[in-house]
Amino acid sequence: MDIAAINRRVIEQFRAGGEVEGMHREALLLLTTTGRRSGRSHTSPMMFHRDGDRLLVIASNMGAARHPDWYANLVASPDVTVEVGDETYDARASTLTGDDRARTWALLKERYPFFADHEAQTSREIPVVDLARR
Repeated sequence: MDIAAINRRVIEQFRAGGEVEGMHREALLLLTTTGRRSGRSHTSPMMFHRDGDRLLVIASNMGAARHPDWYANLVASPDVTVEVGDETYDARASTLTGDDRARTWALLKERYPFFADHEAQTSREIPVVDLARR
C-alpha cells in the first residue's frame, strides 16, 4: 500500500471541498508541519477530536514503535497550519501531559476503541496534541 499516494489523494479531495473517499470529512483535518531536517512544509491528513474548544490529534502511528514523522516535526517546530472544514488557520501545537493527558486519553480510548489497540501494540506513550489557534 502506497501511503504517500493515498495521502496525496485525500489532501486533494479534502481541499476540493467534496467527499473524501473512504473517510468521514467532518472528522478529518490537514496538518501542515515544518520538516525538522528539511525545513520544508509537510501536510498530513488525520482524524481529530473536539474536546470543548480544543482540537486534538493523536500520534498513535497505528501502534508502531516510533512516533509518526509529523509529530517529530511539530515537537521541533510547534507552529503549524490547520485546515479543518472550510477554514485554514495558524496554530501552536502542544502535547498534553499529566492529569490532562490521562483524562483525555481515557476519553479517547472509550470513544475510539482502536486507540486502545494501538496502545497495546507499543511500549511508547502515545502523544495527544492540542492544536491551539494563534
